[in-house]
Amino acid sequence: MSDLLRVKPNPADPRLTRRVTGIDHTGAPIETAVTVERPMTLFLNGQEIVTMMTIGDRPEDLALGYLLNQGMLKPDAVVTGVDYDDDLGVVIVRTPERTDFEEKLRKKTLTSGCAQGTAFGDLMEGFAQVSLPKAELRTSWLYRLLHRINTLPTLYLEAGAIHGCALCLRDQPVVYMEDVGRHNAVDKIAGWMFRERETPDDKIFYTTGRLTSEMVIKTVRMGIPILVSRSGFTAWGVELAKEAGLTLIGRCKGRRFVALAGTERIVFDADLAYVEEESAKHWRKNSAEAMAAGDDAS
Repeated sequence: MSDLLRVKPNPADPRLTRRVTGIDHTGAPIETAVTVERPMTLFLNGQEIVTMMTIGDRPEDLALGYLLNQGMLKPDAVVTGVDYDDDLGVVIVRTPERTDFEEKLRKKTLTSGCAQGTAFGDLMEGFAQVSLPKAELRTSWLYRLLHRINTLPTLYLEAGAIHGCALCLRDQPVVYMEDVGRHNAVDKIAGWMFRERETPDDKIFYTTGRLTSEMVIKTVRMGIPILVSRSGFTAWGVELAKEAGLTLIGRCKGRRFVALAGTERIVFDADLAYVEEESAKHWRKNSAEAMAAGDDAS
């Protein structure tokens, strides 16, 4: 795997899965790994913000990314500390100035994100003012990138019931995060980028989840010009991507993909005769998960 990969999944972490017994379709006894989820309550200074369900890894990144993507922290915000108590399931983000978000909390609305996905009513504040960089996406990068992501050891392949997101540079994943909700995985990467002061201009964002309005808004807010998914689109997601000038690519598996916005960034330089299809193991796993979740696997 590339030496550009700075954060990767750890499917061997015993805190992230649990072994359970049951029976299979023939009635034979089986033992299998299932993904663990646990509640984590986020505080901003003295204000309780939200309780989210998460696998529990990288709580500091999740907390910072959530606040950034909800507009409760600005990209240039000063954070004096992030304290996490694993026993209590509490993370506290501290800033020099006291904050008060009762009005925003009252405007909370339900989104299509799984595992308690919520967004505030003014989540789109500043969306129209974002100017995404020109950048480019070569199809040769895209195919190599998909192969590298698909061959990563992940919690998804170990236990399923989880989404993955990757921050990528050309044909290399730089950061890969997983969680029970795709919005959590996105927020973890946003938090990591904030802490590392990582620039978004030349990056590609990859997700296993659907390309919904929430995914588009968060990618645009992060300043990343290209969003890629192995899953499908929602109409509002496509509309918002066109409005923001975001390159939106979905149904990306093997040699196939569909681009519905920002197509001017795509450079078709790959010879499809040399592009590998997805491995049978990965395709069966993803197809089964997608059908179980009602996701778009076409």
